Amino acid sequence: MFFRSFFDENLAQMSYLVGCERTGEAIVIDPARSIDPYLKIAKKKGFNIIASAETHIHADFLSGSREIAKNCNITVYVSDEGDENWKYHQVEGVNYTFLKDSSTFNVGFVEFQVMHTPGHTPESISFILTDKGAAFSQPMGIFTGDFVFVGEIGRPDLLEKSVGIAGSAESGARLMFESLQRFKELPDFMQVWPAHGAGSACGKALGAVPMSTVGYEKLNNWGLKEENKEDFVKSLLTGQSTPPKYFAMMKKLNKIGPPLVNETEIERLETPDELIKYGSNTVLLDTRRAKEFAKEHLEGAINIPFNQSFTNWAGELIGYDQDIVLIAAEEHVNKIKESLSSIGLDRVVSSIEPAFTLRDQERIESYEEVNVQKLRDLLDDENYHLIDVRNQSEWNDGRIEGADLKTLRSLPDLLDDLPEGKTYLVHCRSGARSAIAASLMQANGYKDVKNVKGGYLAWMKEKFPVKS
Repeated sequence: MFFRSFFDENLAQMSYLVGCERTGEAIVIDPARSIDPYLKIAKKKGFNIIASAETHIHADFLSGSREIAKNCNITVYVSDEGDENWKYHQVEGVNYTFLKDSSTFNVGFVEFQVMHTPGHTPESISFILTDKGAAFSQPMGIFTGDFVFVGEIGRPDLLEKSVGIAGSAESGARLMFESLQRFKELPDFMQVWPAHGAGSACGKALGAVPMSTVGYEKLNNWGLKEENKEDFVKSLLTGQSTPPKYFAMMKKLNKIGPPLVNETEIERLETPDELIKYGSNTVLLDTRRAKEFAKEHLEGAINIPFNQSFTNWAGELIGYDQDIVLIAAEEHVNKIKESLSSIGLDRVVSSIEPAFTLRDQERIESYEEVNVQKLRDLLDDENYHLIDVRNQSEWNDGRIEGADLKTLRSLPDLLDDLPEGKTYLVHCRSGARSAIAASLMQANGYKDVKNVKGGYLAWMKEKFPVKS
């Protein structure tokens, strides 16, 4: 048997390719929308991809099953469990096989047995892998999707918070407890292959180790150690973060079938004057580092640096009904498009080199940074207004007195609430989110804005007063 894992750092998403070396057939588990890595490995190792399988209707990325089906003659294995109102739709031209608890299917001599594991979602299933071609006939491991992670379990509240299905969080937590009792009956030696690692919003505190074993999780995973159902439900539902805005769209698209990726080359612009062809519903997305953007940038552009947090903040702040013009170096454009495509932000219409946007000095803006020492001196000045763009949980743990909480994800909808005629000081934990916020404010007409260098961490380091 051949086994290869793939990790998308931007989404903290794990996917897997499993091949039978006797027959040359392979399957991809929970494929990402960008399928080139699977196709390249399969070609290199001499495998023919004949199937893909999904553990559940994903909320945090677009599935690549339809993309693989476009390129390969495959069967797509998906769940037929759960709520009748929340099931996969069949997409024309894709061969689906719908699975129930205890169903089995094979890829060559590799067997996959379905275990219905509701909790994260009602339809969630896991795949128990047994290599029938090996002398050892016991199961090797289990693909758990968003059911069991390393050191954590899946959150049950996404359908309620992202899709609006009232009451599904508590019922999901109770189903999760029952699913975990089944999981604990599995042999300790079985490997655990989850769909996410540290950094995913699909659980509270996912471990950074990519895989585990059933036995290790029994010893170390709080969800498997809690024996009282009511205490378990309370603990699981407490402290879950607000899911990213784009999760609702991901759920919808993965349910009905994601659109195929548009591989048409986008237009390369050479002057900012060419931007006049785009309407007011177009986002000018500058992906440079925050310091470069702060120094000088095109009026009206927002700044989301192309780093590990890029995909998440693009999904939070850009609408699916908006066109996108990328302000980025040409060598980065395809990677940026791929990152946006992973969550269905497909409306990239053109790109332009950052240097080209800076040629018209009359349309150039900038913003300043202030350190926390300067911030402290300005807090009593009524001409300044301090904005905290951290999350609610961070605010609850401690804040700078006099700050106005406007979380970054909600800031675009709350700009009209800001007092007029002020100089706005913006801070977050470290200065990264507040830099994005400063760019959003300037793009929306709030020109006199300054980013607090080092953010709340720098404030705490100086032992300045906080309010809890």
